[in-house]
Amino acid sequence: MKVTRAITQQSRLQSPRASWRGASLLLALTTALPALAQAQVVGAGADWSTPSGTAQATRYSSLNDITPANAGKLVEEFSFATGVKASHQGQPLVVGSRMYIVTPYPNRLIALDLSNPGVKLWTFSPKVDEFARGVACCDVVNRGAVYADGKVVYNLLDGSTVAVNAITGKQVWRTKLGDPASGETLTGAPIVAKGKVIVGNAGGELGVRGWVQALSLKTGKPVWKAFNTGPDADVLIGADFKAFYAKDRGTDLGATSWPDRMWQQGGSTSWAWFSYDPGLNLVYYGTGNPGVWNPDMRPGDNKWGASIFARNADTGAAVWAYQLTPHDGWDYDAVNESIVADMTIDGRARKVIVHFNKNGFAYTMDRATGEVINANKFGEVTWADHIDLKTGVPAVNPGMATHQGDITQGICPSALGVKDFEPASYSPRTGLFYVPAINLCMNYEPLKTLYIAGTPFWGADLDILPGSGGKMGELIAWDAATGKRAWSVDEPLPLYAGTLATAGDVVFYGTLDRWFKAVNATTGELLFKKQLECGIVGNPISYTGPDGKQRVAVYTGVGWMAGGFAGGTCPAGATASSDAAPMARASARLPIAKASSASTVTSGMLHVFRLP
Repeated sequence: MKVTRAITQQSRLQSPRASWRGASLLLALTTALPALAQAQVVGAGADWSTPSGTAQATRYSSLNDITPANAGKLVEEFSFATGVKASHQGQPLVVGSRMYIVTPYPNRLIALDLSNPGVKLWTFSPKVDEFARGVACCDVVNRGAVYADGKVVYNLLDGSTVAVNAITGKQVWRTKLGDPASGETLTGAPIVAKGKVIVGNAGGELGVRGWVQALSLKTGKPVWKAFNTGPDADVLIGADFKAFYAKDRGTDLGATSWPDRMWQQGGSTSWAWFSYDPGLNLVYYGTGNPGVWNPDMRPGDNKWGASIFARNADTGAAVWAYQLTPHDGWDYDAVNESIVADMTIDGRARKVIVHFNKNGFAYTMDRATGEVINANKFGEVTWADHIDLKTGVPAVNPGMATHQGDITQGICPSALGVKDFEPASYSPRTGLFYVPAINLCMNYEPLKTLYIAGTPFWGADLDILPGSGGKMGELIAWDAATGKRAWSVDEPLPLYAGTLATAGDVVFYGTLDRWFKAVNATTGELLFKKQLECGIVGNPISYTGPDGKQRVAVYTGVGWMAGGFAGGTCPAGATASSDAAPMARASARLPIAKASSASTVTSGMLHVFRLP
């Protein structure tokens, strides 16, 4: 394994946080988790109760049993078959001595007894509209659940959000939010902020109009709803809105930056991750591509596609917004996570969010104002030269804008980005962010298309090609204070799964060629690897087992989208997409050999590791 160190990184180590475990499962499951304190919660402890470990999206575990000195001794404690063939893109939850697994469609919730490893306690099997399978743009995935107030809350593919009693497995409430007949689905992971469940919709490739909603954790009733396109009244932009850059100021930009009323099919959905700063009481999230992939059909900046919003958790009112890629003509969404962190930059304490965008630039931003502090390339980028920090506008390179009737060649990154939705992690001990990266480029041809509700509204064709350097992926350690790499690890295939950083200074991640790996957080040195039965597109977590010892868990299972980059789906027969989808065709044409030995597994799997 090749490790490249870009700079000498001095470890800024702090004392690891002590972990704790509740006195009993009953107490852990029936006592409401307190609202996040004013102090920032940096890492998860004994439990993993929210999709990213913390509401700040750090994916950092304060557990430190596993270290560079002993990680090579890890053994598998148990595995569990989920019973579903599809991409397992999320992560389990752990509360007390129970683990909760949400499957891809049909979105079952499975509770395991960690006191008896691998033993199932119950399965909640909601009725999910089968029609949603046919309109899900990019596989029938689910990115996970959140636990709060004795409930496990998650989204269903058919546009519903459901809360389940964490002890009994019985439904507490279910709220219908979207209509699959229009192409609308729910695939993202919710979070809880001040007693509200924050969710967003998917379906931008079918002309769905993006929104984010807050539901009452207690009842499931909607509290507020903000659209991501349209007039200010719909977007909840009011007197408190203060965009940092002039390009993002003005009245009703979510409507006037589109032709006619095309903002109604403006995509800009929020189908991945949310984060929350309890001190500022702000929820952060990004929006997807601005509807149809043919930019000539939608002249203008197309706000608020490919943007980051900061919203008041109580009211949904937008406090600031920043559009990363105006008039996006490359499918460079902004749905990737915005990690909340405090750091020193140029000798000054800064409260920031860090966002690794598909467009290939890593943004370190003031999370109170939306100011971009630095925005440097973290992978191969040819479409733009730099981000102008005075205006916030990317400097698009000549010949890289895409237009109907032309095939623009050599665009880097591809529509998958230097990083897609696969979440990064942050270690406050090293001061580094650990980024699962993709090294692919593309040739892009916008096409004329028509909008018909509930059908694909793509409007483009593309070829995806390997980037330079003889690799298609890499793990990048990034210093967001300086905007520079610390080190990187080359991978032969795109990294299509998230990372986990721990207080033991170990980083975990999985690969499409079926390896689960651990590396030294300060150097990138390989510490552990085990090849599993299928590729990994899930995100590892860490928790404390009933014996008080640290565990690490991860899913396997690859559907059509990631399978195109890995020689096929695994398990065999995993949910496939119509080859009419541009990404399906593009991934199938990549020069990747079919898997040399077919796995005999018949289901996605959960794997749990521990020290002997």
